[in-house]
Amino acid sequence: HRQWVTSLSWEPLHLNSKCERLASSSRDGTVAVWNVRTRRREAVIAGHSDSIECCKWGGEGLIYTASRDRTVRVWTLEGEAAKLVRTLGGHAHRVNSLALSTDAVLRSGGFGWETRAFESDEAMFQAAKDRYEEAKKNGPERLCSCSDDFTLFLWEPASSKQPIARLTGHQQLVNQMAFSPDGRFIASASFDKKVKVWDGATGKLLNTLHGHVGAVYQIAWSPDSRFIASASKDSTVKIWKPLGKKALYTLSGHLDEVYAIDWSPFGTRVASGGKDRLVKI
Repeated sequence: HRQWVTSLSWEPLHLNSKCERLASSSRDGTVAVWNVRTRRREAVIAGHSDSIECCKWGGEGLIYTASRDRTVRVWTLEGEAAKLVRTLGGHAHRVNSLALSTDAVLRSGGFGWETRAFESDEAMFQAAKDRYEEAKKNGPERLCSCSDDFTLFLWEPASSKQPIARLTGHQQLVNQMAFSPDGRFIASASFDKKVKVWDGATGKLLNTLHGHVGAVYQIAWSPDSRFIASASKDSTVKIWKPLGKKALYTLSGHLDEVYAIDWSPFGTRVASGGKDRLVKI
C-alpha cells in the first residue's frame, strides 16, 4: 500500500477451510488480498476514486468496499483479478463504515455459544458452514452503510443495487453501526451524542438512546443480542437495552475520550480503549 491501511477483513471460514486470505483497504484507494501463509499479494481491487474507509469480506464470497467517493462497491474475485459486480450509490458524503447482518457468525466461524473442541479442521469447517446456513434462515445477507451525510442505507447487495431503506434521524455524522448477532436490529453511533436502534430487516427507526453528553464513536452488541455497549467522547461507556429508555450502567474510569469498544464473543467481558492510552475490561 502507498498510504496507510484503514481496515482488515478475513475471508470467512465457511468459504475456505484454510482461512488464510486477508483483505486490507487503504487510503491509496485500493484493497489488497493477501495470502498470509505464502505472504503473497494475490489480488488488487482498484476502481474507487478516493480513499477506501472500510472493507468487508461477506458470507457469499463478495467483498464490499466503502469509500470517500460516496459509493459502496461490490466485488468478486476471479483468480488474480477482481470484477466489479455493482455500485451502490445514494450517500451524499463520504461513507464511513459497513456492517453485515452475518458479522457475528462470520467472526466466530464454527464456534457458537458452547465451548467445544473440534476433532479436525474439517469438522470446524463443516460447523462454520452449518452456522452460516442457519443464519441465512433469517433472510439473505444484508449490508448497512453509514456516512457523514447523517444517514444510513440498508442494502441486499448480493442481488440488488437499490437500497431496502434510507435510515434518517441522526443530526450529525454517523461514525459506525452494527447489526445485532441475531440480525434483528441495527444500532448506530453518531456525533449527535445519540445511539439509534433500527429494524434490521426494514430499516424502521425503533428507539433513540439518550444519555451521552459527547459524540458516540462506536457501539458493540452482546453476543445474545440483549444489550448494547457504547463508547463516547464524554469518557464513559454505557450499557443499554436496545428498546429501553435509560442506560442500565454507566462505566466510568477512562480519563479521556473512549474510541473503541468490543464485547467478547463468550459474553462475559467488554473491552474499551481510550485517548488515555488505556484498555479497560
